[in-house]
Amino acid sequence: MSRFTLALVQTDVVFGDPQANLAEAEKWIARVAAQGAEMALLPELWATGYALERAEQLADPLGEGGFAAMARWADKYGVAVGGSHLEKTPEGVYNTFALYGSDGSLWGAYRKIHLFGPMSERLFLLPGDYVEVVQSPWGAVGLAVCYDLRFPEIFRLQAVSGVRLFLLVAEWPRRRIDHWHMLLRARAVENQAFIAAVNRVGKDKRHLFGGESSVVGPDGKLLGRLGNRPDTLLLDINLSQANAVRQRFSPLHDCRPEAYRLRRERRYA
Repeated sequence: MSRFTLALVQTDVVFGDPQANLAEAEKWIARVAAQGAEMALLPELWATGYALERAEQLADPLGEGGFAAMARWADKYGVAVGGSHLEKTPEGVYNTFALYGSDGSLWGAYRKIHLFGPMSERLFLLPGDYVEVVQSPWGAVGLAVCYDLRFPEIFRLQAVSGVRLFLLVAEWPRRRIDHWHMLLRARAVENQAFIAAVNRVGKDKRHLFGGESSVVGPDGKLLGRLGNRPDTLLLDINLSQANAVRQRFSPLHDCRPEAYRLRRERRYA
């Protein structure tokens, strides 16, 4: 089984107000579940926004708070639910993308590796140190968060590990929304995989966010895109289409990582 209905839940986020954001997010999850979604994705830091000065206060251990809410909604509405939230650990706080199955069980959790300096992540958060591949009923999926989109290495590692669908959650600024679209297509084309990316809308104290949540197919074609207001995008995804694209022409099979090194001594005739 490689076919399912995916929902991107593009929301605004009330800055630093988890109660308000949890109430709003549940409404959207209930709505897309009623429309037949089998997986629903919320944006990056959907429960708090970038209120990082209060990260210690707003963060929850994995399995509590905002994480527990996603698990509860998944079980209640019978839909897999994912999104990123501030994770509290003894070492510090991470920006963690958790994905829960339709029974509320944790499928996987990914701590954002690449912290974005202009939004002060490095001052308040710890970087993750692993790439996550999650086994779902429809096949392996790769998790990534916002700024990770600019680093193709993690997507290639996921692709060669069997991933046919990348899931990306983001708070991508409006002023660089053209980069958003270019990079989504690039990650899809170079890995011949689907990429489903949900971005928030609205603004906080310093930033205006771009929305335009999108799904791109393994051939680089845009399959669906939202505007810049709160909304949902539901699409049927058939991961076997990625297999078909790779069978016709697959640069992945021609990679030669053993040769990707600088020549130390250059001698030219």
